[in-house]
Amino acid sequence: MSIHHNHPKGLFLLFFVEMWERFSYYGMRALLMLYMVKYLMFSTEKSAQVYGWYTGLVYLTPLLGGYIADRYLGQRRAIVIGGTLMALGHFAMAFPPLPFFFGAMILLIMGNGFFKPNISTVVGSLYEENDPRRDAGFTIFYMGINLGAMFSPLICSTLGEKVGWHYGFGAAGVGMVLGLAMYLWGNKALLGDKMMKPSTPQTNYWVPIAMVTAMVAFLVGSALQMNGYNITGLVPNWVYGLAAVLVLIGMAYAYANKPSKSTLTQVEKQRLAVIFIMVFFSIFFWSAFEQAGSSLTLFADAETNRAIHMFGREFRVPAGWFQSLNPFFIVLLAPFFSKMWISLGETGREPSSPIKFAIGLGLLAIGFVVMIAAAASYQKYGPVSMLWLVGAYFFHTLGELCLSPVGLSLVTKLAPAQFGSLMMGVWFLSSVAAGFVGGFFAGNYDTVNHMTFYMIPTATGLGAAALLLLMTPKIRKWMHGVH
Repeated sequence: MSIHHNHPKGLFLLFFVEMWERFSYYGMRALLMLYMVKYLMFSTEKSAQVYGWYTGLVYLTPLLGGYIADRYLGQRRAIVIGGTLMALGHFAMAFPPLPFFFGAMILLIMGNGFFKPNISTVVGSLYEENDPRRDAGFTIFYMGINLGAMFSPLICSTLGEKVGWHYGFGAAGVGMVLGLAMYLWGNKALLGDKMMKPSTPQTNYWVPIAMVTAMVAFLVGSALQMNGYNITGLVPNWVYGLAAVLVLIGMAYAYANKPSKSTLTQVEKQRLAVIFIMVFFSIFFWSAFEQAGSSLTLFADAETNRAIHMFGREFRVPAGWFQSLNPFFIVLLAPFFSKMWISLGETGREPSSPIKFAIGLGLLAIGFVVMIAAAASYQKYGPVSMLWLVGAYFFHTLGELCLSPVGLSLVTKLAPAQFGSLMMGVWFLSSVAAGFVGGFFAGNYDTVNHMTFYMIPTATGLGAAALLLLMTPKIRKWMHGVH
C-alpha cells in the first residue's frame, strides 16, 4: 500500500465533520470580541477577560470529556453528545438578552469537552501503531479544521458586522447542525465499530455525573462573576469553590480506583512524561497565537487601513475577516507539509517531533516581529497596510503547521490505549492556560505601547524554542523510538 495515498475512508468523514464544527466555533469567535465591545458595551479589559475565560475553559472540559469517553461512553457517543450541546449553544447566541450570552458559552464549553478530544482520538484509531501515514493523516484532518475556520469568519463576520450580530451567531449554529448530521449519516458505514465502547469500562456512574454537575456549577458561578454579580448573596462562596474542588476529587478518585490491568510500565510512564513536557511548551505557543481573536482583531479594527476602492466605491473589510487568513494559509500549505513529512521520512531526514515544535515556536516569534514593525509604522504614519497582518498570520501559520497537527499525532502515538482520549484532553490543557494567559495579556492592550506589547510574545517564543532544543536529546530518549 502506498503511503502517499489510500488513507482510510473514515478520515474523510471526520475531515468534513470537523470542518463544520470548526466553522461554527471560529465563526462565533470572529464575532465574540467585537460583539462584547460594540454591542454589549463591555470595556476592552472585561471583554478580553471574558474572551480568555471562554477560550481557556473550552479547552479544559476536553479533559473531563476525554475521561468520561474512555471509561463510560466510548468516543463515538461522546461526539454526538458534544455536537448536540454545541449546536444548542450557538443558537442560544442568536438571542439578544445577556443571560442567553453566558448560557450559550456554558453550552459551548461543555459541548466542546465531549467533542474535541474524542474526534481526534477516533482519527488516531484509523491507523495501526507504526503506520507511517499517521502524521500525514493528521495534517489532512487539520486541513479540514481550517477549511471550516477559513470560510466561517467571512460568512459570520459579514452577517454579524453588516446585517446583525445575531444573524452571524445563527449561521455558526447552522454549521454545527450540518456537521452533526453528516456524522450521524456516515459514521457506522465508514468507521465500523472503532471506538464505540469505552476502553476501560466502569460502572460507578455517580463519578461522571458528579464531575459534570460540579463543572456546570463552576461555569455558572464564573459566568455570574464575569457579568459583575457578587454571588455571595446568591450562593455561599464555599459552595462556589467546592464546585471546582469536586472536579479534582472526582478525577483523583477515578485514578485511584483504576483497574489493575492498566498499571503503567516504565516506558509508558516516560512516554506520558513526554506528552506533559510538550503540553508545557505548547502553552507558550498558544498564549501568543490566541492574540488572533483579541489584540490582533483590535489592531485590525482600529490601526489598519481596511478601505478598498473598487468601481468608484469604498468597501471596508470587516475586521473579523483577518481571522480567515490563518486557516486560508493552512488549507493552502497543509498538503505541502503532509507530503514534506512523508518525503523526509522516506529518506530518514524527517525532524523529530520536539524539533518540529521548536521550529514552530521560532516561526511564531517571527510573526510577532512583523507586528512590532506594523506597530512602529502606525505610530509614525497612522493606519497601516493590511499586508502587515497578512505577513504576521503567514508566519504564525507556518509555526502552527509544525506544532499543532504534529502534537495531535504525537499524543495518539505515545498515550497508552486506556488513556487515549484522556491524554488528548491533557494535550488541550495547553490551550486552557494559554487562553487565560492570552486573555490577561490582551487586557493590557490599551495601556501598553503596542511595539512593546508585541515584543513580549516574540521574546517568549524564541526563549521557549531555545529551551526545547536543549531538552530534545532527553525527550527523544523517553520517546523510546517513537519519532
